[in-house]
Amino acid sequence: MLDAALLSVPVMAALVGWFTNWLAIKMSFYPIRFIGVGVLGWQGVIPRKAEKMAHICIDRTLRQFGDLNAVYQKLEPQHIIEQVVSQVTPRLDEYIDEMMYETQPVLWDNLPLFLRRRIYQWAREQLPARIENLVEDFGDDLDELVDLKALLSRELQQHPDLMNRIFQQAGSVELRSVINRGAIIGGILGCFLAAVWSIYPEPWLLPIGGFLIGFITNWLAITLLFAPLAPRRFLFWKIQGLFLRRQPEISDIWAKLVAEELITVEKVADAMINGNQGDRTRAIMQKHLRPLLDNSLLMKLGAQVTVGMSGYTELKKAMNQQALLATHDVFSNPGFNKERAPVVASVLAGQMKALRPAEFQDILRPAFREEEVQLMFIGGVFGALAGAFQLIVLAYSAWWA
Repeated sequence: MLDAALLSVPVMAALVGWFTNWLAIKMSFYPIRFIGVGVLGWQGVIPRKAEKMAHICIDRTLRQFGDLNAVYQKLEPQHIIEQVVSQVTPRLDEYIDEMMYETQPVLWDNLPLFLRRRIYQWAREQLPARIENLVEDFGDDLDELVDLKALLSRELQQHPDLMNRIFQQAGSVELRSVINRGAIIGGILGCFLAAVWSIYPEPWLLPIGGFLIGFITNWLAITLLFAPLAPRRFLFWKIQGLFLRRQPEISDIWAKLVAEELITVEKVADAMINGNQGDRTRAIMQKHLRPLLDNSLLMKLGAQVTVGMSGYTELKKAMNQQALLATHDVFSNPGFNKERAPVVASVLAGQMKALRPAEFQDILRPAFREEEVQLMFIGGVFGALAGAFQLIVLAYSAWWA
């Protein structure tokens, strides 16, 4: 009976190690939003630290690369110009009609068809040059027009599960390894506990030992993700932090998901128009679109005679508003966003791969560092409960024997 009891100790310890590591991983991701009252409750570590991690990632990668303007050049501005022109031109007549019917419907209805066609043609001829100058201006000032941290904060607040998906896909291999190693580490510690219990079969030993096993396995599991920073030889093995060992693969996955989910062309364009520098963005658009009216003496004089100066001003405002709507139509195109995402991803991935191990660790580690003790303590509590349960079962079995 004693041999069976001793054998059950490392088996139970292995189960404790596996379960507490599994629980620690689950508690890292879930719940996505805080559940509880006041300080009594829990929110997944990663959703809670998502914003901080994203900011560190952007700081590290863009600091290495230069700034957002440099990233923009990789997006091939000429391709963006072609995209805008190809998307806007087929609908240009429609945009002009909407603008005119909003500001001067009677005038537009009574304008001879040949004049309307002339206006359409004038706009089509002027559009490519206007768009080229506009895109060039945006590229020069993009780093000032877009607050990437504000963009990331907004997206992660609205979609707190995003960083979960990024982490789970980028680190799926490592997270499974952590759970499985918990069983191995727990079993090894259980063998030591069984040896001590055979000499000192005290009732408190199994619960206390269970607490230590749960605590230590969680500590080792988290530590092995990030340490050692550099590869080290231990007996026949070369060991390095699990996340650090797969830095190139994780960088590719992380960058791909960030580019597809967070820093898309559509979201950057929206941040330019509706962000803190939205007024400046509108001013740049107005500067480049105003010549569509002003450069045609016939159109300018005709508009001022028929609708007056105030009406002409309203016409220009309506044109700017229509341009904003057209911008949304262009950059919300799923195909264009999908096509440009690999360009952004390649920039981010390249810079993440170039980071030193300590810098790469600093992107991922903040999600765990501030919560490690809590996760380890919870593991210890479950280990103690398992030890107490095992003690009761063994005592009950001995009593019936």
